[in-house]
Amino acid sequence: MQDVLIIGGGHNGLTCAYYLAKKGLKVAILEAADKVGGAAVTDEFHPGFRNSAASYTVSLLQPKVIRDMELERHGLKVVLRKIDNFLPGPNRSYLLSGRGGLTRSEIARHVPADGAAYDRYSQELETVVPLIRKWILKAPPQAGAGIKGLPALASLGRDLIGLSTDEVRIVHEFATKSAGDILDRFFEGDLVKALFAFDGIVGNFASPYTPGTAYVLLHHLFGEAAGVPGAWGHAIGGMGSITQAMASACREAGVDIVLNAPVSEVIVDKGCAVGAVTQGKSWRAPTIVANVNPKLLFTQLVPRGAVSVPVERHFANWGCESATFRMNVAIDKLPNFTALPGRGDHLTAGIIIAPSMDYMHRAFAEAALTGWTKAPVVEMLIPSTLDPGLAPKGKHVASLFCQHFRYKLPDGRNWDDEREAAADAILATVEAHAPGFAKSVVARQIHSPLDLERRFGLIGGDIFHGKMGSDQLFSARPMIGAADYRLPLPGLYLCGSGAHPGGGVTGAPGHNAARAILADVGPRFLKRRRA
Repeated sequence: MQDVLIIGGGHNGLTCAYYLAKKGLKVAILEAADKVGGAAVTDEFHPGFRNSAASYTVSLLQPKVIRDMELERHGLKVVLRKIDNFLPGPNRSYLLSGRGGLTRSEIARHVPADGAAYDRYSQELETVVPLIRKWILKAPPQAGAGIKGLPALASLGRDLIGLSTDEVRIVHEFATKSAGDILDRFFEGDLVKALFAFDGIVGNFASPYTPGTAYVLLHHLFGEAAGVPGAWGHAIGGMGSITQAMASACREAGVDIVLNAPVSEVIVDKGCAVGAVTQGKSWRAPTIVANVNPKLLFTQLVPRGAVSVPVERHFANWGCESATFRMNVAIDKLPNFTALPGRGDHLTAGIIIAPSMDYMHRAFAEAALTGWTKAPVVEMLIPSTLDPGLAPKGKHVASLFCQHFRYKLPDGRNWDDEREAAADAILATVEAHAPGFAKSVVARQIHSPLDLERRFGLIGGDIFHGKMGSDQLFSARPMIGAADYRLPLPGLYLCGSGAHPGGGVTGAPGHNAARAILADVGPRFLKRRRA
């Protein structure tokens, strides 16, 4: 019998398993697929062409997790993009961003006054981002927890008490306002506003003017890559190399990883979660940890009646929609952008095709009316410019991460009928900025929102296991009273992106859930071991 069963072998499940096993607990991971990784996996999607299948870039993975799991010793290597971002704009204009003052100089090149505005904007971020970083690796305060919740409330109070009135105002605005409201206050240029607004809508079905998008923007700023704060990088071998390194660390620590083991039910006995069922086999453990979307957990795995009606209702209505369409393409040559022709470091960047916040808003509005936009927001990466082993010599692979494509299409339409047309529209969007790109495509791997749900268990195609709105964040993630990773069913915990701090390849929910579990079972476990 195991001490802990973890449902789902994505990166957070692996992280949680590692920390528990290192403390001596017997841990088993039950993974539905034939390889670990969840959405952080690498596929050979065409002979000789490999790429990350869903998640596609590195920055948010916590340095503490990398160090503790010794992921570099287990084979992880991360390299930086030579330039962080490249935005092609109208009339052959473009904007670059990156280290060494590049972002500021590029912003000032377009609108001189925006250079000074960028300095002020950066100062405000320096007030807010450090606060977020402090709370990434610990549970938020528990509303209604009484005396037990006082330590977390006191910790939050200590973090806020040194702020001036102006700084508190800044924190409040980023926590509640739209990205558009804030960026319009600082900047004049469309491209610079688009550069920052993209982080507010990526994986988020929203206009940049939707309240709450300012926080989503911040959520994408707390990371680092290759030891450089705020930078974005590429994991050599694709995102699967992260989870394969994690799996290696877990196995070394004694974790039992069981593949091809989809869980069909959480076993509940006498009001407690005590096991899981996989293809007719029952697994038992006193502690069950879910690395799945909480909506999937409570609507498909936890038996009806095991929790109260209000809890069932809450998770049945858990908001899940990132409106994301994910595609990989194999290409026989590098794209040539009209705005910045030829080969160069800009082809290692995140290439953002969304030249203004108005463009982003129109994409959102069209999708809200028709189901998906024919002029999408696209971030294209060409990881083979940094990792040639992903493609045959002289060839390349490109990732296309696209917004806005709704999970539910109106008028009875279905993604199985429309996925190819949507993929064509995405390629046409890139083609408008890089003529000849569509003809260079020799193969494509398509994941519509429905495909993301079918393959990865991402309910509603939501890459974050639940929308990152203000009603589903911090002490309300995944619900008021359960933000400390302890779910409203004794013995059941949540370690995935549906828990604080939310989505992205961070490892933080897995790390934090392990701390909660050890606090609960550690003394009992150690007593039993000594006996």
